[in-house]
Amino acid sequence: MADKVTKTLLHSIELQQYILDTSAYPREHQFLKELKEATMEKYGRLRELNVPSDEGLFLSMLLKLTGAKRTLEIGVFTGYSLLTTALAIPPDGQIIAIDTDKEAYEVGLPVIKKAGVEHKIKFVHSDAIPVLDNLVAEKENEQGEGFDFVFVDADKTAYASYHERMMDLLKVGGLVVYDNTLWYSTVRMEEDEAREYMRSNEMMGDDLDGFIAGRASIVGFNKLLASDPRVEISQVSIADGVTLCRRVL
Repeated sequence: MADKVTKTLLHSIELQQYILDTSAYPREHQFLKELKEATMEKYGRLRELNVPSDEGLFLSMLLKLTGAKRTLEIGVFTGYSLLTTALAIPPDGQIIAIDTDKEAYEVGLPVIKKAGVEHKIKFVHSDAIPVLDNLVAEKENEQGEGFDFVFVDADKTAYASYHERMMDLLKVGGLVVYDNTLWYSTVRMEEDEAREYMRSNEMMGDDLDGFIAGRASIVGFNKLLASDPRVEISQVSIADGVTLCRRVL
């Protein structure tokens, strides 16, 4: 399904469409295409709350290169990135997936079942912080293992809080991937300019203040990551900005 491109940092929409048509869509797994179609049918333009196809391929490559088996996902929506992970990790791999919206998860669940990977997934219907705190306590009590890989695509105002818990939950050498860290290109703008830009973006809907708050949080979060000696970082200008953090301490 060739979506209309709106979630890209490239100045040329045509170039982004070329990337999707030439390398992403031909390599996109059939079950991911089906999940995307189910999301479109249910949510329309809000389908973009899932990661785009080229980012999905990027995540799949990271998972396979790192050999990740025990993974965590914060923010699921209908499960495009979740299914991407489930298809990429080994048969005995595990994913703890946390989201407050169970109804959205259940839109993609029939496709996840059809793909034969539901057994890898433990979906937790909850705010993320209490679940993460429980996982930290289990690990401190030597009842839980560290994670190999974490994908975060949830409440942007909570990214800094998530990150502190990631430093307890990730194995040394483990990778956490934060989505949307360039926030529709607005991180480089002054707030008034960003507000005007985002007002003109059809994805903003009626929650302009929420998007502005998300932008402010992302700007602060990017500064935090840049000064954190516990991680190596690489910010990648794919989709809406993705930051890779490898725990080293």
